[in-house]
Amino acid sequence: MTEAAVALAGLGIGVLGTLIGAGGGFLMVPLLVVLEPAWTTDQITAFSLAVVTANATVGACSYWWQGRVDPFTFPLYTLAAVPGSVLGALATAYIPRPVFDPIFGTALILIGGWLFLKPGSSDGGGRTGSFERILVDRGGRRYEWSFDLRVGFAGSVLVGFASSLLGIGGGIIHVPLLATVLGFPAHVATATSHAVLAVTAGIATLVHLVRGDFRTTWPLVLAAAGGAVAGAPIGARLARLVPGAVILRILATALGFVGLRLFFAR
Repeated sequence: MTEAAVALAGLGIGVLGTLIGAGGGFLMVPLLVVLEPAWTTDQITAFSLAVVTANATVGACSYWWQGRVDPFTFPLYTLAAVPGSVLGALATAYIPRPVFDPIFGTALILIGGWLFLKPGSSDGGGRTGSFERILVDRGGRRYEWSFDLRVGFAGSVLVGFASSLLGIGGGIIHVPLLATVLGFPAHVATATSHAVLAVTAGIATLVHLVRGDFRTTWPLVLAAAGGAVAGAPIGARLARLVPGAVILRILATALGFVGLRLFFAR
């Protein structure tokens, strides 16, 4: 891969990853698996998480400005996901590629199918618990929903571990958790997930940096991250124009397609 090609891929991943709140790691990992079969799991997950961190940080800033990040659940679920994120980053050294690839592919297919059939509360918000939230974004759109704090906290711990282990950051799992299980409005789910993702992916990336997993790949990492940073504000602006149910079904379709491609790549 060349730096120019990687930067272009990072741009597309940055747009789509921010639009659906997933950070783009679910695309970066299978792309690296196919194009760089000699890379270890450590190298692939480190590369992907670094790009996800860059994308999610810029995308989260855009969503904060739009007023779509829930200021209460963001720090709470970040706190829950961080320990799992660190453990997942450390666990990658013990996961061989023949095991890693089909697990990742199967996970994407299952989550994608579930999300497509049940896209959640869409734009309106749902009521899945007793804790109530009301949010009004910069454009004046009002979001109202209620959820179970305990379920969200426990789910965020598992999301942190699984997403860091797979190198996908977390949004690809966190958005379905927030939108379908907890009843968050789709636009709030994608924005809040992106903010959590910026922190958890960043911490996991630091773990890989300390372990030296970027020794040979850092020029490509910087190129891909630069593209993702450029694409993030575009994805955030597009999200304002796309209905919540459409965003979730785009996420579901992408998950299924990439999962199939990864599962049958070997």
